[in-house]
Amino acid sequence: MTMSPTSAIVGVDWGTTHRRTYVIRPTGECIRESSDGDGALACKGRFPEALTGALSSVQATPSLVVASGMVGSALGWHEVPYIDASVPLQDLGRHVFRVPDAPGDATVVLVPGYCIRNSAGVPDVMRGEETQLLGAWALGHVSGWFVLPGTHSKWVLLQDGVVRKLRTYMTGELYDLLRKHGTLAAAAGGQATWDDAAFAAGVDAAGHHALSHVLFGTRARVVSKDMAPQASASYLSGLLIGAELKDVLGAEAGEVPTFQLIGSPQLAELYQKAAQRLDCRFDILDARQAFLAAVQHIHSHWSA
Repeated sequence: MTMSPTSAIVGVDWGTTHRRTYVIRPTGECIRESSDGDGALACKGRFPEALTGALSSVQATPSLVVASGMVGSALGWHEVPYIDASVPLQDLGRHVFRVPDAPGDATVVLVPGYCIRNSAGVPDVMRGEETQLLGAWALGHVSGWFVLPGTHSKWVLLQDGVVRKLRTYMTGELYDLLRKHGTLAAAAGGQATWDDAAFAAGVDAAGHHALSHVLFGTRARVVSKDMAPQASASYLSGLLIGAELKDVLGAEAGEVPTFQLIGSPQLAELYQKAAQRLDCRFDILDARQAFLAAVQHIHSHWSA
């Protein structure tokens, strides 16, 4: 059943290479959804038409479309300026950007990302993850460390919905590049079989020396016959995730090592395995549920 134009809300998680579209009741319940490869890069120059296609795929004529992610970047539909730590998550709806060239009668808004500076004034940024964090806040998770793993893994410290710290790690991007190019890819020989023991060994090896040194150890283990080529991807994954976790734990020494993770089940499982070897743990939050809760909150609080 198609919802009436005045009651439908659509949320679009619009990343660089992928897009997920959800039709949501004002109560937050998702009644239809779709996923496709029309990411921001593929839609350059045709965003109104791309959104029309997404709405058609979920049979929606919404009153409001809330889009987040790289659609609001320089690569996207419109570049939305970052906001800073003075804006708490619960006020994101007051800072959305209304798209002037939206198709049809729907109001389309883009969610801004955050630029957070550390104590030395060095900036870090996120775009897209703030929406899932808002959803976590709306679901009652208002304080603590959150990790959002992916191509770029984001670690965010929240205090009552305010972003206090942000740390980004290029873990997923490095893994993809090293698996496909260079000497580590050649050592693997194009083979990959998941190996829990190799992953655990990678986690254990991380953090003892510079990352560029321990990464080469992946190749050294293969060519010296200490590790089978097909296990190298698992070892590399453990190295990169282990280096990420150990850096955060070292920087936040003295804090209780319990974190909240928002991400896919596959990544959540890997991060949990690594955490267990480091005497910390993750409480897993459902990324889809968090996104839906955020869209519902923005619908209730945005400023027209």
